[in-house]
Amino acid sequence: MSRTSRQPSGTPARGIPEATVARLPVYHRALSGLVDKGVRMVSSDELARAAGVNPAKLRKDLSHLGSYGTRGVGYEVDYLHYQIARELGLTQDWAVVIVGVGNLGRALAHYGGFASRGFRVVGLVDVDPGCVGEQVGGLTVQSLDRLEEVVRQGGASIGVIATPASSAQGVCERLVAAGVTSVLNFAPAPLAVPDGVDVRRVDLAVELQILAFHEQRKSAVGVAG
Repeated sequence: MSRTSRQPSGTPARGIPEATVARLPVYHRALSGLVDKGVRMVSSDELARAAGVNPAKLRKDLSHLGSYGTRGVGYEVDYLHYQIARELGLTQDWAVVIVGVGNLGRALAHYGGFASRGFRVVGLVDVDPGCVGEQVGGLTVQSLDRLEEVVRQGGASIGVIATPASSAQGVCERLVAAGVTSVLNFAPAPLAVPDGVDVRRVDLAVELQILAFHEQRKSAVGVAG
């Protein structure tokens, strides 16, 4: 996943490095698993293994949030889980509008993990008359002509773009004009946004190409060996 925005990158609010922010959801997910198992305390080494990161990096990341651990004892799982959730903004409800209800948009609309993480899909929008009016994930798909109305009525601050690349920029501009300040972009195209708007870009093809690169390297090493 890559980030494309006109917002200055590197150090977000409260002086937490961008790289640390990117790992906080990973720690939160690992802690969620521990909570589900009834684990009360966890050492930094154990949490690092669960999150798949280096223990020293984990300790440094958590130091940016405050002193939540006890030397020789570790971290209280429930408390650290809550503190990271609070830092990520997951203790409040975030309304989301999805634009583009093709295969990917439908999968996102049906994904049950959003609600448990503080995200509520309030609107689905598409340009295709064939799917407008259809029920998807408990919501009625609205026409693209009503995009601004859907955003405002739902109080959405986050927009998800799952459209073809050719229409992504126009959709983004309309979302921003309607009041959306954060965009998750699945379209294979960079987006230009004004200051104050954050964009996260998910390019599945690029991620697969990176994996292909590593697979090719592993194959080359195997042949050489």
